[in-house]
Amino acid sequence: MPQLPNGAATPMSVVDVLRAVAGLPPKARASFCWGQYVRGTYAPSDQAKEITRSRSFTMPSRVLARLSADGVSPNAVDTDGRALRGFSFRLGSGNHRSELLTQSAPVHFARTLDQMLAFLQARMPGPDGKPDMARLEAFSAANPETLRQASYLAANPPPASLACTTYWGVHAFPATNAKGETRFIKFKVAPVGEERRSAEDAAKFTGLLRDLESRIAARDVRFSVMALLDRPGDPVMDVTIRWPDEDGREAVRLGTIVITGTESNEARDASVFNPANLAEGIGHPPDEIFAARRDAYAISQTRRR
Repeated sequence: MPQLPNGAATPMSVVDVLRAVAGLPPKARASFCWGQYVRGTYAPSDQAKEITRSRSFTMPSRVLARLSADGVSPNAVDTDGRALRGFSFRLGSGNHRSELLTQSAPVHFARTLDQMLAFLQARMPGPDGKPDMARLEAFSAANPETLRQASYLAANPPPASLACTTYWGVHAFPATNAKGETRFIKFKVAPVGEERRSAEDAAKFTGLLRDLESRIAARDVRFSVMALLDRPGDPVMDVTIRWPDEDGREAVRLGTIVITGTESNEARDASVFNPANLAEGIGHPPDEIFAARRDAYAISQTRRR
């Protein structure tokens, strides 16, 4: 059994426990362990400049991205949709590069780093390979907000295809436009033509990777990058809760990502999508989880090497 860290949580201790809970080998990713790198293009909308002056979002660019799933293999059949999915992407270039991490649920499973560590420790398997259910139930009862992500996925299972999934950035980002006006936004990445399910049944039989490859070959993978606009009083420090009426509020389309091909995972795995890399015009969210991610991603990348 791995030795669990004691004391206050650190990014390193969270990475260690993520690996231990999942039983991952030393060089595996701590989360979203299976994924496929892809390439494409980004075209901004006319409205993007109203929200941000960041050239990552207001200028056309190439895209490097990674579509991923937590806890499933490349050819897995994710029929119940319970596995959390991820869509990380890089827009822009040079000093105007931004990297975003989005996922298939609009909330994170912990509000603070200490709570995240405790959440994972409560799920640590014992000698029988199973967690202590009494300990887990006691933690969940004392921390009900940590169940919101799983509850969302249970109530809103994503479609069978990674290309038809909607992804959210759970953090509130301060965005500044050319007039110097700043407001908080949340990112939502929605598939273009989400209502189309023609290949969903096929995806259930071919697996996530083969379905993705067939859709890319058919030039059928497009996403709208949306900005959800804040309202007075919206919470910006707690990533376990959504903004009120988040699904129904105003959203601005910043641009469109078109996926045009796959990239070698082996060649690209030295890359890391670090959420701290944001071009001027998009600021760092103020919540504690975002602050910890910068170090956590660097630690995880170093361990993989």
